[in-house]
Amino acid sequence: MGSTSDKIKGTANEAIGKAKQGIGEATGSERLQGEGVVQEVKGKGQKAMGDAKDSAKEAIDRAAAAARRAAE
Repeated sequence: MGSTSDKIKGTANEAIGKAKQGIGEATGSERLQGEGVVQEVKGKGQKAMGDAKDSAKEAIDRAAAAARRAAE
């Protein structure tokens, strides 16, 4: 999965998780609140994975550019 797709899925999971928490609070459902917390944390993890992939790609690109310059 690419970094953009990780970030999109993460954002969606965070939003759904927050919504579940709100509905759980409104209805008094601790189970739904708990599911919401878990889904929100999952979303944050997915977004962090996307950010990490971006950072790794940028570092690789910088290293490759430096190697090309050194070879010239």
